Parts: sequence; structure tokens; C-alpha cells
Amino acid sequence: MAFCELKIFSESLGVETTVNVIIPQKLNMNGEKHKCLYLLHGLSDDHSIWMRRTSIERYASQYGICIVMPFGSKSFYTDMKYGEKYYTYISEELTKLIQSFFNVSDKRENNYIAGLSMGGYGALKIALRNRNRFSAVAGLSSVTDIVSYSINSKELMTAIFGEELIIPDEENLFKLVENTTDPKPRIFIGVGTEDHLYDQNCRLRDEIKKYNYDLTYRESQGSHSWDFWDEYIKYVLEWLFNTDNELEGK
Repeated sequence: MAFCELKIFSESLGVETTVNVIIPQKLNMNGEKHKCLYLLHGLSDDHSIWMRRTSIERYASQYGICIVMPFGSKSFYTDMKYGEKYYTYISEELTKLIQSFFNVSDKRENNYIAGLSMGGYGALKIALRNRNRFSAVAGLSSVTDIVSYSINSKELMTAIFGEELIIPDEENLFKLVENTTDPKPRIFIGVGTEDHLYDQNCRLRDEIKKYNYDLTYRESQGSHSWDFWDEYIKYVLEWLFNTDNELEGK
């Protein structure tokens, strides 16, 4: 595997930004392009955190896939009211740049997105709004109820949604899953039973079940921590690429 730290100028953001990329060194002899997973960080972290706190490069090498880890600031991967357009950057601009820079596939069935906490929210939102671009999404310990989260974090969320904290339906996961339009992404939700976001994740799980998605839900003892996420990103990769395995939690 090769590791690249890209310094790019984003037209969407209007600034220089950094993206970390893990890419297989070995060429596919049959000419196929690499599958690609976009991996989003949480609120207090940045693009480097998955490399620093997990063995994601080693895990990815087992499957011969590309991993893209962008910087999302504290944006909740949204086109912010008072800030940059991180939703547009991640969902539209970055995918095109990665496909132009590297030997990765542009096919829906070969593109996936995942994240933890804030990044879990971002991944779920992006996949549900871009169903023709991503075939699967995984949220780990995700912020799922953006409405209640905004009420409890007014100072932070005002920069994202404005002073009135009006949350559009396209930013609300519970509204997005009501869209039964095909193609629907496969969904993985993982959360620890001691996580402060556990109840939110259970409520979203129950809502998703109403709308005939291909959902895998897994829970186990654990908190909002890297011990949990390092374990669960392995489950996500196994779920993505070994679909015959049973991954349902209790």
C-alpha cells in the first residue's frame, strides 16, 4: 500500500485543504480500477486521525482498496451558513478529484462512505442524498438526531444552520430515510451500549427498518472511544467486502 498526503485547492471551499489517501501499489492485472471508501472524522479530529488511532492501512491492504480521508472541520459535512461548503466539497468535488488523481473506480457499486460521530452523520447524509454515487454507507457512534443535537449545542450549530437553527429536511437523517427512491444504499450502523449517542442510533435503526433498506445493525459493549472504532472499522470492511458473513449484533 502507498500513503499520500495531498495538499489541494478546493474550489468549493475556496481554500487549500488536506486529504490523506491510502492506495494499493499493486496494479490490477485485469485492468479493473480500485474500489474506494471515503472515511470521515469526528468533531474534535481531522483528516489524520484514522491513520493515528487505528491500523486502517493494514486493514485496507487485506481488501486491496483505496481509502480517502478528507478534512471536514467542525462543519457536520454541511454547506455552512457561516463557513465553507463541506457538503459540496465531499460529495461532489472530492470524488471527482480522487478519480482523476488515482486509479479508482467511478462506478456506484465500487464507491462507499463511512465515518464516526459527526463523520457518521456526514456519511449517512451524503449517501442518502447521493444514491447514484455511493452504494453503501456505515455510521459508527453517529450523531443521528441533528435537531436535538443542535438545540444542545447552539453556539457550534449556529455557524452551520444560522441563529434560528432551522434544520432543512435534507440535513435530517430521519427525513432522508423516508425517501424510498431506488437505488438505496446498503447501511451499516454500529454503536456501543455505553455510548451517549446509543439511544439516537437505536431510534434511527428503527426508522430505517420501516423503509425496506438493506440494513445491518451491530452493537456491543463500548463507549464513544477509539478502542470501539478501531474494532468496528474492521467489521465495516468485512461487511462491505465479505457480504456472506453474518454481522448482526445482538
